[in-house]
Amino acid sequence: MPGTSPPAPKCRQLVAQRVEIRDNLLARTAEAEREGWFGEVEGLQVSLAGAEDELAQLDAEQTRRGTAVDLGMPTFAQIAIRTSDVEEPAP
Repeated sequence: MPGTSPPAPKCRQLVAQRVEIRDNLLARTAEAEREGWFGEVEGLQVSLAGAEDELAQLDAEQTRRGTAVDLGMPTFAQIAIRTSDVEEPAP
């Protein structure tokens, strides 16, 4: 996609760590459900929701940083018109 740049290595590493944490929480939640540890399940679900929210924030930040903004380079004619309207100081 034009106007996007690859995420910085530090950002990729952060995302990879958060994905690993989320996957670990999913596995631990499944284990807790299998073992009938319902209090543990609730706590893990809260942590999982936080991890997924953080991943969504990181994804939104990558999208926002990767989008180019056209600031519109003025042409010489546009600049010349502006400067010709300026009055010269009186002697």
